[in-house]
Amino acid sequence: MRGDRIALRAIRSAPRWRAAATPGPLDISVCAALARVAPGGGLRAWPASPRPRSDAEGSAIHFEEKHRFSCSAFAHSLHRMFPIRDHNPSGRTPYVTYALIAVNTAVFLSYWSLFNDPRALNAFFFEYALIPAMVTHGEGYSGLFTSMFLHGGVMHLLGNMLFLWIFGDNMEDEMGHLGFLIFYIACGVLAGLAHVLFSAGSVVPTVGASGAIAGVMGGYLLLFPRAKVDILLIIIIFFRVFTLPAYILLVIWFVLQFFGGLGADPETGGVAYWAHAGGFVVGVALTFPLFLRLGGPRYWHENDFQPPHPEAQYDRSNVPTIGRRR
Repeated sequence: MRGDRIALRAIRSAPRWRAAATPGPLDISVCAALARVAPGGGLRAWPASPRPRSDAEGSAIHFEEKHRFSCSAFAHSLHRMFPIRDHNPSGRTPYVTYALIAVNTAVFLSYWSLFNDPRALNAFFFEYALIPAMVTHGEGYSGLFTSMFLHGGVMHLLGNMLFLWIFGDNMEDEMGHLGFLIFYIACGVLAGLAHVLFSAGSVVPTVGASGAIAGVMGGYLLLFPRAKVDILLIIIIFFRVFTLPAYILLVIWFVLQFFGGLGADPETGGVAYWAHAGGFVVGVALTFPLFLRLGGPRYWHENDFQPPHPEAQYDRSNVPTIGRRR
């Protein structure tokens, strides 16, 4: 055991040139762990290291070289279709949701300059990210919390904050400000533990709010299964918005995470599927007592599985902000 801990410390102190991150809830940037935003905009892969690679650099580098083009093509295709809003207005100002978005953004900006220095960025991630092998050996527990406020790139941050903005306000409306904050943090921590459980020996740093936001999505599915969600479809220069029930979007997403986890190699960088799936299940479980207080299945049937208030109406010609109930 002592030898294992010494080895882990050596790996942690070794300079890495890339770090893995958990992408946004719908994997808007599957390659967020392996890419950074170029000064002129857009995403580009981190350049290969100009020096010989050490064994301590792990398999995250191998993953980038093996999947660089397939990941970028897949992420590009997903960029063409993503949810932009729901038709479920909240009854109170979601101060906690807004605060979480602000904190995540502020934290990201605080280390933005490190993206120009891969050594410094990886040292930073190894200090504050979640590293499953460290937790397995009784160290690095703080990463279960701090990793929730770190992101691997601008698209990673924007994807996560978009989903928090869409689904978080309604959960905060039902749970109250303090209750929602506790719920969010609990989902993030337990999602991180799910990732550790299925990637116990991995030394790849994991960052992102995806586990916590997956919990928000799971709770949303339980309370508002037929709430309408607008999806933006982009085909070259044509834009179209269409509507789906929340349960179709969220169930498909969960199934993709589950089977993605079954086929993923926990020793490589990329998507932390089990953090996503675990956070989603935790969100459903933690929301269940509230669901029962609201009436359980009777709550569903009385409202035809819809939110218990009039839905928001939008002009299809634009993308307005989501309002509050009056």
